[in-house]
Amino acid sequence: MPMRLCSVAFHQVSHVLCTLSNTCVYVLLFFLLVLSGLSGRGHFSFYNSSRDLVLRQCTKQSATMFLLAGVVGCLLTLTAEARVGNCSKMPFPTETDQCLMYDVICKTDTYEARHYEAAKWVSTTESYWSMDIACMRAFMRLYKYISGENEMGQKIQMTTPVVVKMGEKKWFWQTKDFTVSFLLPREHLDDPPLPMDDRVFLSESPAQNVYVRSYGGWMNSLSDCHENEALMYDLKKNGASFKEDCHCGVGYNSPMKIVNRHNEVWVMIEGEPVCYSSEEMD
Repeated sequence: MPMRLCSVAFHQVSHVLCTLSNTCVYVLLFFLLVLSGLSGRGHFSFYNSSRDLVLRQCTKQSATMFLLAGVVGCLLTLTAEARVGNCSKMPFPTETDQCLMYDVICKTDTYEARHYEAAKWVSTTESYWSMDIACMRAFMRLYKYISGENEMGQKIQMTTPVVVKMGEKKWFWQTKDFTVSFLLPREHLDDPPLPMDDRVFLSESPAQNVYVRSYGGWMNSLSDCHENEALMYDLKKNGASFKEDCHCGVGYNSPMKIVNRHNEVWVMIEGEPVCYSSEEMD
């Protein structure tokens, strides 16, 4: 019974510290301090620990086991919260070092279903009737932020993708909201510098499943509209459920790149992902 209670105590402490600090450093320090207090008999030897009878009966072997479990658990937590990885692992060419990684759930010859873990972004919203002009304004605003226009004066590495969340569908002459987001690199996930422009803000996206259609060339209002309509057509033909009221246009290349460009359209999956091949669809 004491051993079981000890196991529960260590598990709960490890989980709480991982959640609050968002890093394994504090958990490692905690366990190292505990292990440093182990006596030669293999039992804990806390000072003034007469009230900790349960912890005092934990063996050195079990403490080490819980240390490893806590470290693994925290690493898994960090991995789940922000999978920002090496762009060389992406299935298509990019121009940055760090990218938002994903897992392919299933795919067809026209689209695929992906799972993304939670991620952190720097974002801004621009309202205008034209997607192209709104995105250009928003992009430059965010580019100033990563170029040093932040409270720390830090230059931040450019990452991919750049995500544009499209506002509610309206007639082309009506004003719409476009939210453009840059992915924060690994080194700034825990403590990103605050923006100086009050139109720029830090944001987080939850873990999510999305349907994705990829295409080349340039992402603009015409190509985005065409590719989004094509994706929704295939999804409806497959009987897939998704959010129809909004979508995201996604870019992976700088404006200076001319060939081998990669763009995407994302729509949020509702329910279980559905992927059929063209033969099954027919």
